[in-house]
Amino acid sequence: MPVMSFSDIAIVSCGTLSLELNFLKKEGFLGIVPFYFTTPGLHEDIHELERQLINRIQAAKEKADKVIVVYGGKFCYVNADNPTRTMQTIIEEQGPGVARIQATHCMDMIAGEIEREAIAREVAGGEKVWWMTPGWIQFRHKVFKGWDRGLANENFPRHTGGAIVLDGIGFMDGYMAQNPEAFLEYSDWMGIPIVPYSVTLDRLKSLLLEQAQRFHPDRPG
Repeated sequence: MPVMSFSDIAIVSCGTLSLELNFLKKEGFLGIVPFYFTTPGLHEDIHELERQLINRIQAAKEKADKVIVVYGGKFCYVNADNPTRTMQTIIEEQGPGVARIQATHCMDMIAGEIEREAIAREVAGGEKVWWMTPGWIQFRHKVFKGWDRGLANENFPRHTGGAIVLDGIGFMDGYMAQNPEAFLEYSDWMGIPIVPYSVTLDRLKSLLLEQAQRFHPDRPG
């Protein structure tokens, strides 16, 4: 993995990815880059998402010259009232010092589409899968705020391959050991099995490096 300094960069991210980003900071990949997190699960409330996102970007600008936004483009912000207003529109409005990593949602930041297809074939025989990251487990009640069992029954069982958690931080082993009843209750509420799958964070690293390199094309990377 190429080395790139994030010394003049701040990161604004959906809180769902806070586990992975803090892991990367702890292992030294991101140095002391400041983080600014929005509340997990705001794809359910796009107006609050937009408010928090702009607020966090403005706060980040006070600490760093450049800001990388860790948010998906296609699925994280869908404005039914104004379909032409997209996540990319919001980012562009924040100025040239702000850039977003190129991924469609948090699962795509951990494993790309081709890798997810391969995992689905391996684990679920190619059946339709509900993808999650550890944040969807840790922040369940925020990510699924307002969901009752009826809404869960409408959405999850159609994913006949179950739910797969793309775990790049070794989260699930500890969670299942420490919270077995909560894990089983979560699976029961979804109506499908939840299966952890170990991956690396190489894709997330490469997406972050790509934007850092855009800010600093003169640096090795």
